[in-house]
Amino acid sequence: MSYLMQAEERLSRLRARMAETETDLVVLGPSSHMAWLTGLNPHGDERPVMLLVSADHAGFLMPSLNAAMAKEVTSLPLFTWVDDTGPRAALDALLDASNARRPGLSVVIDETMRADFALLLLDSLDSPRRRFTDDTVGLLRTMKDEGEAARIKAAHLLNDAAVEAAFAALKPGMTEAQVVELIEAHYKANGATAAFCSVCFGANGAFPHHHPGITALGDNMAVLIDTGCVLDGYPSDMTRCRWFGPDPDPEFLKVRDLVEAAVQAALAAAKPGAPASAVDAAARDVITEGGYGDRFLHRTGHGLGIDIHEPPYITGTSETPLAKGNVFSIEPGIYLEGKFGLRLEEIVILREDGPEIFSEMPRV
Repeated sequence: MSYLMQAEERLSRLRARMAETETDLVVLGPSSHMAWLTGLNPHGDERPVMLLVSADHAGFLMPSLNAAMAKEVTSLPLFTWVDDTGPRAALDALLDASNARRPGLSVVIDETMRADFALLLLDSLDSPRRRFTDDTVGLLRTMKDEGEAARIKAAHLLNDAAVEAAFAALKPGMTEAQVVELIEAHYKANGATAAFCSVCFGANGAFPHHHPGITALGDNMAVLIDTGCVLDGYPSDMTRCRWFGPDPDPEFLKVRDLVEAAVQAALAAAKPGAPASAVDAAARDVITEGGYGDRFLHRTGHGLGIDIHEPPYITGTSETPLAKGNVFSIEPGIYLEGKFGLRLEEIVILREDGPEIFSEMPRV
C-alpha cells in the first residue's frame, strides 16, 4: 500500500472513530501521531505546525518555508504562513474550512504538542471541550496492522543478530562502551539506526536505566544487554542476560529461572480482553512468590510502535483491556544492588489466541 493510500485509509478510520466518540475536531502537532496518520513528519521548532481533521475537511497549518517539502509527502491542503506576518490569518482560514467556529466544539488535542501551539489553537475557538488522543488517534495506533507488524518483525530480527554478535565478541577487558559501539555498528551496516543501547557489566545491571561507560568486563560477571534499533520507521526492543565466565553465581541461575517463569506467566495471561494489570500481576506474583518481590522495580511492560514507549502500558493499575493488534513488551526483572540485575524482555503482538513474540533469540 502506498503512503497516500495508507494515509487515506487511516484518515477514514479516524473519522469513523470521531463519529463514535462525538468528536468534532482532532488537532495534531508535529509528532508520531501526525507521522502515523499522514506519513508527514515535519520539522518541529517554534513555528506553529498543526493538522486539523474534521468530519469533512483535513488540512495543515504550515510555515511557507516547509511547504514544498510537505507537498512531496501529503496531498492534503496546506494553509501556509510566513514569518513576517505570523500564523494567525492562516489558522483562521483553516478553522473556517474545518467548520470549527461553532461554540462548544468537542476537540481532541495532541498531548505531545507544544503548549504554545495548543494555546494558539484553543484561544481561537469558542468555549471548546477538549481532551487528549486516548480514544481516537492514540487508540487506533495501538492496533497494529500487518504492514506495521512486518516492519517491527524485521527490526527485531536485525536486533537479534546484533545482540548475538555482541555476546559472541565479549572478551575480558572490553568496556561497556565498546560493546555499544559494536552493536551500533551492526545496526548501521544493515541500514538501521540505534534507538538506544544499554550494556551493563556486573553490578551495573542492578540499575534498570544504567548508562554504559568505562566499566571493564572480567571473568565471572553478569552481562545485561538492553538495546533496540529503528529500521524502516519502526523500532525493536529486547533485553538478554548471560553469565560471562565458567563459574556462574548460583543466585544468578536461580534469578534467571525465576524471571523466565515470570515471562512465561505474563505471556499466558496476555489475551484479548484481559486488563493490562492482569499481565503485570501474573509476572509480579511469580517473582513475589520466589522471594524477590521488592526487587522487581518497574512495570511489566509498555506498548511499542512508531515510538518505543507508547500505549498500552502494562502496569499494576491499568485496567485498559488488551486488544488484538496491540504490540507491547513483557520485561520482568530482578535487581540486586552490588551484585547484578537480570531482566528478560520480549516484544509481542497480541493475536486472537494470544501473544506472538517478534524476537527469535532464545532468552535462556
